Amino acid sequence: MQKIILASQSPRRRELFALLGLPFDILVPDTEEVITSSEPSEVTEELSRQKAEAAAQQVDGGIIIGADTVVSAAGKILGKPSDEEDAFRMIQSLQGKSHMVYTGVTILIKEKGKIREKTFSVGTKVCVAAMDEEEIRSYITTDEPYDKAGGYGIQGAFGKYIEGIEGDYYNVVGLPLHRIYEEFRHYMKQTSACPEK
Repeated sequence: MQKIILASQSPRRRELFALLGLPFDILVPDTEEVITSSEPSEVTEELSRQKAEAAAQQVDGGIIIGADTVVSAAGKILGKPSDEEDAFRMIQSLQGKSHMVYTGVTILIKEKGKIREKTFSVGTKVCVAAMDEEEIRSYITTDEPYDKAGGYGIQGAFGKYIEGIEGDYYNVVGLPLHRIYEEFRHYMKQTSACPEK
C-alpha cells in the first residue's frame, strides 16, 4: 500500500486517524482557503480538496487525505470564536436546539504521475440541551471553545450538554472514521485484485 499522508495540523484529526490502525505521516499544507459555495457541506468539500491538493504538490506520490469541519446552525456556518463574547453568542445560538456538523474529506491518490481524487462530506445532527447564562459563561472561561468550530468540543467538557446525536460521533470530533474506513477498504480490494493477463 502506498504511503498515507494526513494533510492536517489538527491534533484531534491525528488521534482519530490513528484509530484506523494504518501508518501515516503528517504534512501541513500551505494553502489559502477559497470558498465559492454557501452550502455548508459543499464548503467542507471545497476546503478539504484544497488542503489535499496543496499537500499533493509537495510529495512525489502517496495517498493524501485532506479534511475540514464546519458547524452549521440555521443554515449559517459558525467558525472558531474570536473572543469570549463571540463564544458566548455561538453557544447561546446552539443551546436548546439542534444543529448540523459537516466534515468534508478528500482522498487523493497520486501515483505514477496520475492523480485520482474522491471527495465527499458527512453530516451529523447534534442536539444541545438548554443552558442558562451561568452555564454558558462557565464553559467559555475554559480554553476549550477557542480552537473549535462552533465554539465547543463534543469530546470535552461540553459533552455534558449534548442530549444526543444522529450520525457519526467521530464526524463531530473531526473525521468520519467509518466512511474513511470504507473508502480505504474499497481501495485495498481494488489494488489487491489480480491483474488481467
